[in-house]
Amino acid sequence: MVSTVQPTKTAAWANAVLRPATEFGLVPLTVLSGALPPGLRGSLYRNGPTTLERNGQRVGHWFDGDGGILGLHFTGAEATGVYRYVQTAAYQAETQAGTFLHSGYGMLPPGHWWERFNKGLKNAANTSVLALPDKLLALWEGGLPHALTLDTLETLGLDDLNGLEGGAYSAHPKRDPQTGDIFNFGISFGQNGTLNIYRSDASGNVKQTGKIPLQGLPLIHDCVLAGQYLVFCVPPVRLNALPLLAKLKSYSDALTWQPEKGTEIIVVDRTTLEVVSRTEVAPWYQWHFGNGGVLNDGSIAFDFVRYEDFQTNQFLKEVATGQTQTAAKGTLWRLRLEPKTGVVLELDEVVSRSCEFPTVQPQFVGQPSRYTYLSVRRPDADLRHDLFGAIARYDYQTATLTEADLGANRYTSEPIYAPDAGNASQGWLLTVVYDGQTDRSEAWIFNSDRLEDEPVCTLALPAVVPLGFHGTWKPNTQ
Repeated sequence: MVSTVQPTKTAAWANAVLRPATEFGLVPLTVLSGALPPGLRGSLYRNGPTTLERNGQRVGHWFDGDGGILGLHFTGAEATGVYRYVQTAAYQAETQAGTFLHSGYGMLPPGHWWERFNKGLKNAANTSVLALPDKLLALWEGGLPHALTLDTLETLGLDDLNGLEGGAYSAHPKRDPQTGDIFNFGISFGQNGTLNIYRSDASGNVKQTGKIPLQGLPLIHDCVLAGQYLVFCVPPVRLNALPLLAKLKSYSDALTWQPEKGTEIIVVDRTTLEVVSRTEVAPWYQWHFGNGGVLNDGSIAFDFVRYEDFQTNQFLKEVATGQTQTAAKGTLWRLRLEPKTGVVLELDEVVSRSCEFPTVQPQFVGQPSRYTYLSVRRPDADLRHDLFGAIARYDYQTATLTEADLGANRYTSEPIYAPDAGNASQGWLLTVVYDGQTDRSEAWIFNSDRLEDEPVCTLALPAVVPLGFHGTWKPNTQ
């Protein structure tokens, strides 16, 4: 439900969450330290929620904020930046009204109970981005993507990619670097859920769809591409539809943790989009996968951030207040299974530090890869109150974690790998940092092989960019 803003003692990161963002761009970015790598040529795009308060009322969950997109463009010699709100119909209407009008993931619309039936669900466009040759897609969980221009981030409107037919398109597409095919999914709800799988060409146009029936109404946030397979892990979170349909509870509040159901692993053939195997294992919850691949023995291996339960949802709800109290620790795990039978061969924790947002070098998506990049909490972090203050690289070959600690009261975004345009063996790790001591946002660029060193370049951003969720790198192919 919409909550009234109460004065509280907020955390150092709160100004990068609670305060409405200021748009800017296209503007040159000032180098604060180091120098731009000549081979860094392309664009970093990031998405995240903003506008968490209107007219003295605050959203019910961090996931409810309107989407704001950051674009950083690099030529090898200079960098420019732009930040824009996604101009969704709901954002425009609520901005004009000066108050919330719609329901969201964690909130019901204001007004009397009977008035809520006339107010639809907001497409917040706030979770991730997908860079296509001629446009950028702002992605969300429960609806169509919004298309934006690649340079100035002007909103073009909803985009059904010539085949979504109004269905949901998740925030976690997987792009095969060898074929250019893009795989994604969305959930549709009836008496039970249906997993709708999409294969698109390199331009984003839907070329093939598949439908897989689900048990109950589960929450599925991400999937993993592994060679010729797509893998979905369905955690035991189920939607109680009755209070949601009756407008008595938000979607988030209508979700329940049911560990007795276990986690279901669904392996799908990427060519036919049909089920290869379905297996139930002990329960866990995960938001995000890192990468997957098929090993020499034919087994599938993939990594993901595993939580013991669904308390992570409560923590993320509290982020929207600027004051968190719930400890929800996720750690990096690796699972290996036999795809035809679904039999789990190995399940091991590989990084015991609290972490999230695992990413991989884009040229290795869907293939066995040596490195996973992560946001991690600093060693002295309080799990109940602190957000991520470091980035790291886990090396599966040496079983070592190399860390870049940003320092006290600095908070990082998901690290994004950018291949060097002139040297295939070289890469850069980019992250957007909020400095709670100086109250400003910066872009930090690291040598991906030397995270223990100082960043090779830091750039000042013209305004504070809200802490967000996911991003992508689009190389300059000209």
